[in-house]
Order: sequence, then C-alpha cells, then structure tokens
Amino acid sequence: MDIKSLESQHTSGVYAKRDVVIVRGKGALLYDDQGREYIDCVGGQGVANLGHAHPAVAAAIARQAETLITCPEMFYNDQRAELAARLCALAGMPRLFLCNSGAESIEAAFKFSRLATRRTKIVAAMRGFHGRTFGALSATWNKKYREPFEPLVPGFVHAPYNNLERLAQAMDGETAAVVLEVVQGEGGVYPGSADYLLGAQRLCRQAGALLIIDEVQTGFGRTGRTFAFQHHGLEPDLVCVAKSLAGGLPMGAVLIGERVGEIPTGSHGSTFGGNPLACAAALAVLQTLDRERLPQRAAELGAYLMERLKGLDSPRVREVRGLGLMVGVEIRQKVAPYLQALMERGVLALAAGLTVIRLLPPLVIEQQQLDRVVEALAEVLALDLSEGGEVE
Repeated sequence: MDIKSLESQHTSGVYAKRDVVIVRGKGALLYDDQGREYIDCVGGQGVANLGHAHPAVAAAIARQAETLITCPEMFYNDQRAELAARLCALAGMPRLFLCNSGAESIEAAFKFSRLATRRTKIVAAMRGFHGRTFGALSATWNKKYREPFEPLVPGFVHAPYNNLERLAQAMDGETAAVVLEVVQGEGGVYPGSADYLLGAQRLCRQAGALLIIDEVQTGFGRTGRTFAFQHHGLEPDLVCVAKSLAGGLPMGAVLIGERVGEIPTGSHGSTFGGNPLACAAALAVLQTLDRERLPQRAAELGAYLMERLKGLDSPRVREVRGLGLMVGVEIRQKVAPYLQALMERGVLALAAGLTVIRLLPPLVIEQQQLDRVVEALAEVLALDLSEGGEVE
C-alpha cells in the first residue's frame, strides 16, 4: 500500500488533503516522495519561521534528547529556566505559562483573565481566529468552525475589527478581557491600525479589563519585529504564542503582565508544557532569530514581496496586504484552484478564507525564491480558474 492510501485509510478525515507526499525539507524548500522541489509558502501554517531542518535547532534537539526529554513543572529545570528568562526579557513581561499549542495558550489566557478580574465576559473580533478547542472556538468568529459544536462557552461576544467605536459598545463592567490579533491571519490577513490597537488597550485600562494579544501566528519575527505588538508600542496584559516558538516541536506559552496579578497554585497546568526537549529547541530558535537577524530580514523581504505583488498586472487581484512575511493576496475568485495551480508550478501556499492566497514563507527564504513565487502567481492569475464567477 502506498503512503497516501495508508494514511487515508487511518486518518480521522478532518483534514482536506492535498495530493502530495512531503518527505523532506531544507531551508525554505520541501521535497515530495518523487524528489520534486517546492518553495514552501505554507511554512507549517506559520511554524517554520526558521525553515526546515535548521542545523541549530536539530543539534539542540539531539543534544537534549540524549540528556532529558521530560520533566514536569513540579521540578525545576535548567532549560526551562533559561527559556523563561529569555522569553520574558524579549517580551518585556515578567512571567509566563508554558503549554503545547496556540489553542492551549488562548485557553490559559482566558482562565487567567477570569481569575484576575473575577468577571466572565470576553470580547473578540469579527474575522478573528483563535483555535478550535471550546474556549478558543468561542472567541473565533467564523460560523463554519463554530456552528457544529454549539452551544459553546457562554460569555463571548464579537465586535468588528478595526472599529474602535463598536468595540467600546461591546465592552461593559462585566468584561474580563478583549482578545485581538495584531494581524488577523485565518480571517484574511488584515493588519490592525495603530489607532485601533492602542485604542483597544486604552478601553481595557478604563474598563478594568485585560488586553490579550494573540501572537500565535505573528510571533517570533514573522511581521518584522520579534512580536507584532511591538510595531505599535502596545503593552498587553497577556500574550499568546506558539507555532514557530520551538522550531517545529509542539510548544505554546502565555506571557503574563503585572496587571494579571497572582495566579493561584493549582489553578491550571499542563503535563507536557515546558518539557526540556521543547525548551531546548525554543532556546535555539530565539538565539538563531537574533544571530541571523531574522525579524529584520522579514521586514526587508516582506516589503520587497509586497511591492512585487502590488505590481502584478492582474484584474483578478483585489488587494495585497500584510506585514513582514505575512502576506495576503485577495482575488476575485475562490482560491482553491489557484492554490492547486501554484502547487503544480512548485509553490505551496495557503488559503485565508475563500478568496485570499496567504503566503507564510520561512524567514530564511532567499529573494530569488520569492521572485519565483511572484512569477508563479503571475502565471496562475493569468488563467481563468473561476468556479461560478466572481466572489462578492
């Protein structure tokens, strides 16, 4: 039985599979079981900021695997302590909670908000995406994700993104927290304005609520700064990170500000959270981000990519938007056939909703590889692959 048949026989069915078997990666390139090369603009859905098989991360994992893989947080650990200090210093926040994924970090932030404020209401943004566990799903906007699992966690409301007046209307004396992405990823790659984000912070301070910033996709250099909130001088109370933190190993964290106050012992926990293997990998990631100036590289290459994409002479393109190497190309048709056509030309990309092609390349990608991505996009956008005409 071949690889695709074997996996199809046993997989849950919750994932829409693409007709390719990926078996190897190096830098910004992936290779299938036939040896064909692809430029990776999926980037593990935002995980592969350092690319694939980065030698520093691979070496750190190998060393730690021979030393100590698991150690629960009831015991102190050298790798965990060093990572905590480094990560808190980078974010300018004093404490953190370590977990295993973005959804877990969001769930923890909601629990900490309710503990700190003794309130229950959470205000989230329309088009926002925060995960698929019940609390994270309750904050996620898209009814496609929500409706099959209702009733969800009570106390969640949504307000339009980038609309400060409507956010203020959604908040009241029962609001525990507001949760926002600096750039909405799954929702279509929409950057928040400085006025909106700083205004949301001001509203939270006035209402006695906490500001949660979801950096699960934007964190660790993706937008041109270590954290996207640093573009606007935000001082969030809780910051959720995951995806690229440990270079491909499952890891998440909640960075915790002073306004959160004391978190009671035993009020939350995670068996695998902060395990030494993931911590060692994350330390290698943070050191590499600094040594290779990857946030600065993302800013420079992102500006170059945006300029080239905005220069595409295609009537199918509605808008190009993004920040750093987090870029969305909104087109007038559904993107699925265009993603297939890109894959046939050796470029792997993501959707962000029905009509946005999302590009999340590794921050180590070369400029000439980005040129090949733009050329492939120009080719496929010249084709009529519309299904039922334009999408309003």
